[in-house]
Amino acid sequence: MILEQEGYSYKFDAIRCSTCEGNCCIGESGFIWITKEEIEKLALFLEQSIEEVVSKSLRKVGYKYSIKEVQLSKDNFACKFFDLTKKQCSIYDVRPSQCRTFPFWDYFKQNIEEVKQECPAIVE
Repeated sequence: MILEQEGYSYKFDAIRCSTCEGNCCIGESGFIWITKEEIEKLALFLEQSIEEVVSKSLRKVGYKYSIKEVQLSKDNFACKFFDLTKKQCSIYDVRPSQCRTFPFWDYFKQNIEEVKQECPAIVE
């Protein structure tokens, strides 16, 4: 299935996505923003209280929350919910909108080469 979004000069091949080993979930440290509503859905999915999800899986950055990362090596991190053995997201059905909208981020409109290097599912 080829996905496209208005305003982007590239497309996303969902089938080719399965050939990747999680490049969008692994790499340099960053923020994986999650909203209050997404935290509530995550808590239900994990069968945990909101407080438990916040304390175990999130970090507060200013007035927002980001999913914690696991350090794999010096400059290499993975989302806490990325299953390194299966090479897939363990919360896929309730993943945050930041993850759902990848690779169609405004940043990549001007940085097409960067997203093409990161994501093997990008097609022009």
